[in-house]
Amino acid sequence: MQTSSGTEPNEPIDRSSPIYVAGHRGLVGAAVVQHLEREGFTNILTATRDELDLRNQSDVSEWFNINRPRYVLLVAGTVGGILANSTRPAEFIYDNMMIHGTVVHSAYETGVEKLLYLGSSCIYPRDATQPITEEELLTGPLEETNEWYAIAKIAGIKLCQAYRRQFGCNFISAMPTNLYGPGDNFDLTSSHVIPALMRKFHDSRSSADRSVEVWGTGSAMREFLHVDDLASACLFLLENYSGDSHINVGTGIDLSIRELAETIQSIVHPDAVINWDRSKPDGTPRKLLDISRLRALGWEPSVPLTEGLSSTYEWFLSSELAGQELRGIDSV
Repeated sequence: MQTSSGTEPNEPIDRSSPIYVAGHRGLVGAAVVQHLEREGFTNILTATRDELDLRNQSDVSEWFNINRPRYVLLVAGTVGGILANSTRPAEFIYDNMMIHGTVVHSAYETGVEKLLYLGSSCIYPRDATQPITEEELLTGPLEETNEWYAIAKIAGIKLCQAYRRQFGCNFISAMPTNLYGPGDNFDLTSSHVIPALMRKFHDSRSSADRSVEVWGTGSAMREFLHVDDLASACLFLLENYSGDSHINVGTGIDLSIRELAETIQSIVHPDAVINWDRSKPDGTPRKLLDISRLRALGWEPSVPLTEGLSSTYEWFLSSELAGQELRGIDSV
């Protein structure tokens, strides 16, 4: 295998090629599979957690040797919000580092033509210059509330770069901003901010209590990307990018948590009363990605936030998943 600079044009992927989506039952993985199907892919490989423990190298090696994917989308991982990160740090660092290691190594061993590894914007320093360029990686301390997950994700980037440099593997990395959309995890002990807020407002609407508690001051700024946009970006990068550096994926637009809560309130339960629990952490003050590198390649997001929030809540209602459990390592 020989890596390229990332600037030369790539050929479209043969839609009949075997392409493995690791983590296909998670938020991102499910969206990626649906996007690939819409794009005409006919040989999408998947394996459930019961069928394949991605933390076990011998099992993963055997699966790769049997199935021989030509392309790999590594979107599996153990994920969650501030509460989950703070109460399950060992799981977050161990599961993610093992998953990245086994899949990347097996892809190398079996001669996978190209692999896309998906990280997270939490890899960047807490006080990174805004908007955050790819060059901000490892320039300062991480946000303490999610450092375990962030360190594992940084290790994944470096793992792909190491296999590129030593073995010439065409392994690339993408770092998405905060994600949301149909298929999200709405469990309050493990969810991210958007599904957590939706669940809280929904529960309030279903009870006599109009009060909704929201963590922090509401001043923290966040950027959000619909999962369908990320799925589109994943295939775009697989076909159009082969650089050594990781690349940001986002919208380039952020808003305060207060604005987000009020927007979700207007969609789910306009009569609710928001109570801010200032004893709880805000997390990183601001986390806005610079997506100029991706834009220069020709990709743009397409789902407006309000529209995406409305459709996500509609999915939540229709799926009756208010009590769903964390999906563990099949999620991202």
